[in-house]
Amino acid sequence: MEQQASLAFTAQSPVFDELYSGNTIIKYKRERVRSHVLKFLKPGGTILELNSGTGEDALFFAGNGYHVHATDISAGMQNELKRKVALAGLQERISAEICSYTQLDQLKNKGPFDHVFSNFAGLNCTDQLDIVLSSFNGLLKPGGTLTLVILPKFCLWETLMVFKGKFRTAFRRFFSNDGSSAHIEDVCFKCWYYNPSFVINQLRDQFSLLGIEGLCTIVPPSYMEGFAEKHPSVYRFLKTKEDKLKGSWPWKFIGDYYIISLKKR
Repeated sequence: MEQQASLAFTAQSPVFDELYSGNTIIKYKRERVRSHVLKFLKPGGTILELNSGTGEDALFFAGNGYHVHATDISAGMQNELKRKVALAGLQERISAEICSYTQLDQLKNKGPFDHVFSNFAGLNCTDQLDIVLSSFNGLLKPGGTLTLVILPKFCLWETLMVFKGKFRTAFRRFFSNDGSSAHIEDVCFKCWYYNPSFVINQLRDQFSLLGIEGLCTIVPPSYMEGFAEKHPSVYRFLKTKEDKLKGSWPWKFIGDYYIISLKKR
């Protein structure tokens, strides 16, 4: 099932950074995620990144003194990542490997690592998240941590789309047990949605919860293109509110994404 997603992102890889680099809300999302991850990283630590894409986060963490093993199933994304790593001269801090996150037992570099990281819903491209999660214990050092950014089954902003008559968008997460259709570069694939409770229950025997934050709970999702630029004062107001309430109930559960971190016992 991941193969279709791989084809889609490989097709988009040459233009991926150009498409999204100017999006103010995507920049906000990256800043939020990175700030969250940095709270749990040891200086000079090692990171296993899943669905690393073109390497934007790998480059950030490597530039801040960490060692990153960046993995992805998309050959196109890996090629872009390697190109950018070479341009940045960060080959000493970033290594790369094509590997599906459902087959982490086949990794050539098995660590162990200080942190496992997956950003922006890459893990929603599988209906086998339980298999992915079961791999983490063996890949992390004792006391190691992980941070995952995942799409939940309910998003406040999407549900509000019902008032615009966009019923399919408003309810697509509710009725997604068999996967919700998505498409990139004319390639169709499926997404599944997982609440924080799923992750916590799957990992409860080996991991303790460190924290959950809602992402794009009050700030609109980044696919509402141009919102921040068209309504700068409103965006600043919403951003201030989200930054204040990101870890509070119910806001941490009803965003476009949630950021969840756990620690290996």
